[in-house]
Amino acid sequence: MKVTKITTYRVPPRWMFLKMETDEGVVGWGEPVVEGRARTVEAAVHELSEFVIGKNPANINDIWQTMYRGGFYRGGAVFMSAMAGIDQALWDIKGKVLNAPVYELLGGRVRDRMKTYCWVGGDRPADIIAQMKERLAHGFDTFKLNGCEELSIIGTSKAIDTAVAKVAEIREAFGNTVEFGLDFHGRVSAPMAKVLVKELEPFRPLFIEEPVLAEQAEHYPRIAAQTSIPIAAGERMYSRFEFKQVFERGGISIIQPDLSHAGGITECVKLAAMAEAYDVAFAPHCPLGPIALASCLHVDFVSWNAALQEQSMGIHYNKGGEVLDYVLNKEALKLDDGGYAMPFKGPGLGIEVNEELVIERSREVQDWRNPLWRHPDGSVAEW
Repeated sequence: MKVTKITTYRVPPRWMFLKMETDEGVVGWGEPVVEGRARTVEAAVHELSEFVIGKNPANINDIWQTMYRGGFYRGGAVFMSAMAGIDQALWDIKGKVLNAPVYELLGGRVRDRMKTYCWVGGDRPADIIAQMKERLAHGFDTFKLNGCEELSIIGTSKAIDTAVAKVAEIREAFGNTVEFGLDFHGRVSAPMAKVLVKELEPFRPLFIEEPVLAEQAEHYPRIAAQTSIPIAAGERMYSRFEFKQVFERGGISIIQPDLSHAGGITECVKLAAMAEAYDVAFAPHCPLGPIALASCLHVDFVSWNAALQEQSMGIHYNKGGEVLDYVLNKEALKLDDGGYAMPFKGPGLGIEVNEELVIERSREVQDWRNPLWRHPDGSVAEW
């Protein structure tokens, strides 16, 4: 079998899908994208395709290493995201050829179902209680929300009080019947992270995500030493070569690589194993589409330390397209009470992509960009 063609489709709300065809008619799908820079990743996919077209798709490890090491410059958001989508499609093909779900090819399941969580509150946390009540009615009890709005390098007491008050409202409304993580989204400087974690500790969030940016990862152990709240990070880290430095420094409790950014299934299985060796939990980042989510779940099902799975059904970014829109066998991604995902029954990634809808929506897609925020003094703020 040989790979004969790779086609990319940018689709709403901010995703990109990849279709990989073979000379024997078996097709695989992947989801390579950097949110807000889809065209850049699209170019990288087609450049990297020179290492894939004409090759046997069964040789996933060799193709991965060739894509990674075949160019002098490597790594980073764009290259690793392009590789991730190609890798996902290769695993999809391999599973379909062997008539087995990907998790079976990775050694088989270590769990019967996988806990997921959903987003509430939007970019600027608002209507949190109402949204949680709505999702509780649909069976969810675990959530994530942005922990604050933009915050100056030295924030005001008012900004701190506002952030803390929103979290206090959750515990007041629900007690310990719900659990939630707080995403600082890299909006918080190291000095202010110290203040916030201290103020938020009494409310016992599941974790604090990206308390500082990934490029400030040297602060993780310092912040961890000051709080009992687990620290989560990793959505803006792209390979085991970046994660190894974080593991060696310590301080991180949960890693959150993205299966569409961090080299795909091949790399993230290794990241989960590395994390297990350091007694660190694995909770993949996934505010994306169905192919990315399916890829995450296959790795979750074979990773003993997989703790939580993010999923984007109903997330505030999903305007013009929802996760299940692009899936024909929607039952494959149905979440049971409590927000649990069940193992896939079909071969490969286990989802059937609605190619007709993908093509239709790709014709009218608009480029998505994340908001550009500024502080009151006019300087650029972290979104």
